[in-house]
Amino acid sequence: MIKIFDTTLRDGEQSPGASMNIEEKLRLARQLQKLNVDVIEAGFPIASEGDFEAVKKIAQTIKGPEIAGLCRAGFKDIDRGWEALQYAEERGRIHTFIATSDIHMKYKLKMTPAQVLDAAVKGVKRACGYTANVEFSCEDAVRTELKFLAEVVGAVIDAGAKVVNIPDTVGYTIPFEYFNIIKYLKDNVPNVEQAILSVHCHNDLGLSVANSIAAVQAGAGQVECTINGIGERAGNCSLEEFVMAIRTRGDILPFKTNVVTDQLTPASRLLTSVTGIVVQPNKAIVGANAFAHEAGIHQHGMLMDKSTYEIMTPESVGLKASALVLGKHSGRHAFKKRLEELGHDLDDENLNKAFERFKALADLKKEVFDEDLDAIVADEVMRVNEKFKLSHITVTCGSFAVATATVQMEIDGEQVRTAELGDGPVDATLKAIKKLSKSEARLVQYNVGSVTGGTDALGEVTVRIGQGERVVIGRGSSTDIIEASAKAYIDALNRLYFATERDIEPL
Repeated sequence: MIKIFDTTLRDGEQSPGASMNIEEKLRLARQLQKLNVDVIEAGFPIASEGDFEAVKKIAQTIKGPEIAGLCRAGFKDIDRGWEALQYAEERGRIHTFIATSDIHMKYKLKMTPAQVLDAAVKGVKRACGYTANVEFSCEDAVRTELKFLAEVVGAVIDAGAKVVNIPDTVGYTIPFEYFNIIKYLKDNVPNVEQAILSVHCHNDLGLSVANSIAAVQAGAGQVECTINGIGERAGNCSLEEFVMAIRTRGDILPFKTNVVTDQLTPASRLLTSVTGIVVQPNKAIVGANAFAHEAGIHQHGMLMDKSTYEIMTPESVGLKASALVLGKHSGRHAFKKRLEELGHDLDDENLNKAFERFKALADLKKEVFDEDLDAIVADEVMRVNEKFKLSHITVTCGSFAVATATVQMEIDGEQVRTAELGDGPVDATLKAIKKLSKSEARLVQYNVGSVTGGTDALGEVTVRIGQGERVVIGRGSSTDIIEASAKAYIDALNRLYFATERDIEPL
């Protein structure tokens, strides 16, 4: 049995613009509980007060999976980590690490191998003073000299580590090489059977899933991964791809996981709604086109037997083959049922808010699609507390007229209003909002797209704004793209304001 260690809430959150607040992390943790992953890495407790509180809340709330917190191999980190993790009791896992490669030791740590080894052992022993559930990671293990790597692995196991992670921190390795690294450790570390070897692969060369499979074939017993493969730089090993590769190719991969695979699509959709990071249509397993067939030859084959062009069923990953069509005549029961199928478990208050928005949209469209529902939930339910609220917009523009936007907003309960000129209606609108909010944030990115097809489509806008080193994401949707742009920009301003108020540092 291969253990699945999900780090969506820690490494995944380190994707630019993917920062989550406590409630968003808890929503995802509940979905990971449904997914039945073995370990949830909830965050980096010492990184910020917000991250500490998120790890603590998840440790207090989630039942079933072990709850891990990342800590550097220093006493201050480890003490702070257990302060949050203690509420999970024996399910709390201290995950401590230090870099072991020559390049990291020389340029980042400025430590000798002997000093690193000493710090690793002391860190593990400190962690073991709190719990027997300790994992140690050799950061940048793939670029570490093998003899030294084996020495560190053996020493931390002697010190009490029950899991030792051999991460490809920079996504540098290839399957054949990674297989040999794990095999070397299995053959050359005398006490290696006293711990589980874990792997954590990044996707810089697009090989994270392949490398993880190779490591398992060599004897690794735990794979660290994320929903949709999000994470630092090019991301991490995709949980859904690894799990379904193991399940689909059981003929040559004699391994199993505890993952409930029909929760994969709901988990993917929920993460997209929370972070605004859209899955590309051709993404394996959970992409919009993963089970779509357009070519005539493919369609004919599918009509004869689905196995001609599908190596797994859509139902096996939580995708419904037939969609529940929603329109203006649909009732609350059908609406709630479809939201639950998409991974949105809303309380009565939020369900009412989303239903009202759905009814308003259904009056404008012939059919409301799943993607519209995801956007409605993101727009109406998942917003942060609102310091800034949009009241209304009036825009005038034309071929021979300068675009003018008049915007009225509510800021801390007070109505304010201004008008601005711009290069176009969106530019004028955002200028007016920026003026009213007195924000110094810079617009980093602006993306607009149609959630579904047709001239009555719901438009979705995603913006990234930055102030100093902090960058946040905002999302808005409407059948009016100017209104969607204003909503997205105001959502980002609210996120930036509250992140600054809590003084959450970017990881």
